[in-house]
Amino acid sequence: MSTLARRPGPSVRARVTQHTDEGDRVREDRLATEEPLEIRLAAPGQPAQRVWVTMRTPGHDFELAAGFAVNESLVPPSEIVRVAYCTDAELEREEEFNVVTITVARPTDIGHRHAAQSAGSSACGVCGKDSVAEVLDVRAAERWSGPIPGVEVVRGLPARMRERQSVFERTGGVHAAALADEDGSLLVVREDVGRHNAVDKVIGARVLAGQPRAAACLVVSGRAGFELVQKAVASGIGSLVAVGAPTSLSVRLASESGLALFGFTSERRCVQYA
Repeated sequence: MSTLARRPGPSVRARVTQHTDEGDRVREDRLATEEPLEIRLAAPGQPAQRVWVTMRTPGHDFELAAGFAVNESLVPPSEIVRVAYCTDAELEREEEFNVVTITVARPTDIGHRHAAQSAGSSACGVCGKDSVAEVLDVRAAERWSGPIPGVEVVRGLPARMRERQSVFERTGGVHAAALADEDGSLLVVREDVGRHNAVDKVIGARVLAGQPRAAACLVVSGRAGFELVQKAVASGIGSLVAVGAPTSLSVRLASESGLALFGFTSERRCVQYA
């Protein structure tokens, strides 16, 4: 490792296409940065051990790491000696500001929970990953080769899904996900307090019914974070339509995987990112 990578900021620029009733307009947008952060714990006579990998917006990384360690009862606040970015030679360039090591005053037992399961996400969706590199390594299904919904259909999909959100209608406290064909017909709709859980439910419904996971479109009621794009790519879905914004990492993954990605979707407009 010769030169440190540039530290990522909280947002990045992106070129997007906005589709409205007045027509299409290409413009610049800003995306919230989403990158993995690996947290390690080190002590005298005890090499650094990975305790968690989480998706986050860069900034205040040391505070995030220290707060996690204290809140998870891994170490008392008084025993934190140093918090710093890791400078291991084997780190890839893009990982150099995505690994933080907490050094504590004396050896500590990180416990079975953190030794066995060392990954989380900004929305609890990326689980079972043991390193920054693994989080970024998405095992994709065969890329979708069929048609996807046109822009006019895309703009109407959240409203169609909303009509079938019975739990949200009663509580106002759950997210929804749906699979749709290229004509906008909803194949399955599911609700859950977790965005990622709702997506898992619609995929699981297809699997248990003996139907293919892949579909022309996945619709989600919130933002399009990395973990939702990851699930769409892993199932071979053709497009993802979100009511909210995508993040930098979700746009990157969608672009690299050939997934059409739409955000800020309503009957009046949608913004195409990939």
